[in-house]
Amino acid sequence: MSDLFKGYKGPALELLKKFNIRVWSDAAVKTTRGDFRGIVLPRSENDDDRHIVLKLATGYNVGIDAGTVSGMEELGYKEAHYKIPEKEFPVSREKKNVKLLGTGGTIASRLDYKTGAVIPAFSPGELYGAVPELADIANLTTKKLFGIFSEDMGPKQYIPLAEACKAAIEEGYAGIVIGHGTDTLHHTAGILSFMVPKPPIPIVLVGSQRSSDRPSSDAALNLMNAVFTAAHSPIAEVMVCMFGPTSDQFDLLHRGTRVRKMHSSYRSTFRTIGDRPLATVNTKEVVTLTADFNPRREDRTVTINTAFEERVTLLYYYPNLNQDMVEAVIEKGYKGLIIAGTGLGHVNRNLFPVFRRAVESGMHIYMTVQTLWGYVHMNVYDTGRYLLDLGIIPCENMLPEVAYMKLCWALGQSKDREEVRRIMLTPIAGEITLREAYDGYIVMQAGLPEVDEFLTKHLL
Repeated sequence: MSDLFKGYKGPALELLKKFNIRVWSDAAVKTTRGDFRGIVLPRSENDDDRHIVLKLATGYNVGIDAGTVSGMEELGYKEAHYKIPEKEFPVSREKKNVKLLGTGGTIASRLDYKTGAVIPAFSPGELYGAVPELADIANLTTKKLFGIFSEDMGPKQYIPLAEACKAAIEEGYAGIVIGHGTDTLHHTAGILSFMVPKPPIPIVLVGSQRSSDRPSSDAALNLMNAVFTAAHSPIAEVMVCMFGPTSDQFDLLHRGTRVRKMHSSYRSTFRTIGDRPLATVNTKEVVTLTADFNPRREDRTVTINTAFEERVTLLYYYPNLNQDMVEAVIEKGYKGLIIAGTGLGHVNRNLFPVFRRAVESGMHIYMTVQTLWGYVHMNVYDTGRYLLDLGIIPCENMLPEVAYMKLCWALGQSKDREEVRRIMLTPIAGEITLREAYDGYIVMQAGLPEVDEFLTKHLL
């Protein structure tokens, strides 16, 4: 495909050709939904073939359905140089050494305001060119492991990622940063917490909700705070470092087994569930919020366990869930099942016979709660007690996704029912807590007088 139409195909490509519009053109576009003007941006090979993408003067991107376009006019053209000039990353003995592992996409990028291009950065020199503040924080070494979207992450990536963490620990790095897409970041944090238990140094997963071409991007701040955490944090666990409050004051460090993405686009999307975050971090300090964490150590001792059984699934219970859904899981030979049940850990009684067959077939079944906050309590009502009698095992306050990852890991080690139960119910990385912090469940319900008063006084 010619660079004139980089990434475009199908109807969108034919439209550009029809009006002789090149990628990087400053174009005026007439559509049935109004008129637009902006820079025509290139498209990824994974994008659809129906939309033209413009970067508007506001800095935001807009996708225009090719079928709505009645006319296009090229008003100007500025060729993009799709590469950040590399600058030698300053290294000094006074700074800590940090290893940055990439899993896909861009951990950082810079916006070329002349062309509207978002220029990816990954090598130390590129990162220094994109985020020069990194040079004041640590000596940075990078290694790109994969080039995939976060939804494509799986055991084929989890295992070499855990092995790369082990190697970086043994090579003497002060900490590890893992660049990752946000959609499944908490899944990867969960499985790494089991595959690399009790590391001597911080392992910090980081992403961004808004890319660097957005005026409100959190990419650079998250990256700087993640690198500072890796270099200086007293906490040596698998953690997620992402935006904290709505302002740029600090990031939060979340334990890898107690964190979840809770909003599709909000920058503060990641929340610690059932506990408080481990710490706040900015580029000058890490402030711990709890004394309950695995401390940094000077040794380089690490034992990884990359066991993973892929024939495990997660079933979200809903009213009218029918037996054939569970029967299909049995017929396909699945070894394990996590249920996200209602209330204290319930499903409807019509499913009792099929769950009995599932357990008798050898399937390992564990119960979590879809409320996310709170514990499974299956002894309170008859429904729960009957499920216990069937052999379904409660997972305390483990999050459903974390329980899923742990069961995959446990069944990778053993198929013995008692041994798997022992592994599942033995806390390894904070996935089960004895109690929830009194302030672990806080939801500010909009519209209440006390909430409005608090927001007006402290945030607005």
